[in-house]
Formats: sequence, structure tokens, C-alpha cells
Amino acid sequence: MYQSRRRLSDRYKTVDLPLFPGYLFCRLDLDHRLPLLTTVGFLYIVSVGNKPAPVDEGEIAAVQFVVRSGFPSMPWPSLAVGQRVRLESGPLCGLEGVVIQEGMRDRICVSVTLLQRGVSVEVDRDWIRPLSPARIPPTDSSSVFPKSRNLFAPA
Repeated sequence: MYQSRRRLSDRYKTVDLPLFPGYLFCRLDLDHRLPLLTTVGFLYIVSVGNKPAPVDEGEIAAVQFVVRSGFPSMPWPSLAVGQRVRLESGPLCGLEGVVIQEGMRDRICVSVTLLQRGVSVEVDRDWIRPLSPARIPPTDSSSVFPKSRNLFAPA
């Protein structure tokens, strides 16, 4: 959970919101998944092809570490080099481009297709919003599925 300030008609209110809205992280034996499948609001288990995809244990541990730290945190879209994005704030608000560098100093490229040239600009990460989900290549852990692992399941 994270805290967010929401504007009501006459005041602001701080509310608790989920870091991953619509998702339930669980550890389960696939041979005994009926209790999960019959949970109210459950849609499906996130899968690669027809096989349930486990969430990497290290990623779960990292999220738990951030939450337990007490430092303010919030959901953030994954960005990948080559992904199309739009700047939602700042002096370049409305500009669309492609992520060409990730990290502390994000850069996007604005292209002139006909000339096959572009201009790169450094931007603040909080200005960037993805136009499409990041394409993250599958890892070895997504192809092997032991009986009891964390699953990324939409609620």
C-alpha cells in the first residue's frame, strides 16, 4: 500500500492505495488451486502461453524491502529502451518519443522519420508516461515452474 493525496470537492484527503491494483501475489501448489480460482473477483493466473508464470523471488523480496522501509513509495510503470512514451508534465509536456536510455538521467529521442534522424533530450523520469507496456524479455525463471512459487495473479 502507498498513500496518495486526493482532492475532494472542498478539501484534500490522504488515502491508502495498492501498489499493484488488481493483482494478488500468492504462493500456491498448482495441484490445489481451487481456493484461488473460486475467490470473488479472481479473473485468471498470469501465464506465459498456457503455463502460470512465477514472479521472481528477488523481485518480490525487493518490493517487500521497499514497503517495510517506510520510505514514501508509489506505483511506477516499467520503462524499456525502445518503448514509446509521452511527456505528461514539464516544459516539454505532450511530446512523444522513444526511450533511449534508462537510469538516473532518462533520455528520449524525438525522430524525423523521413530524414532518419532524431534529437535526444534528457528528461525527468516523473515526466514520462508509457504509451504501451514495456516489453520485457522472458527469463529462465519464467520457463521453469516448481509446484510452489509466487504467482502474479489478477484479483
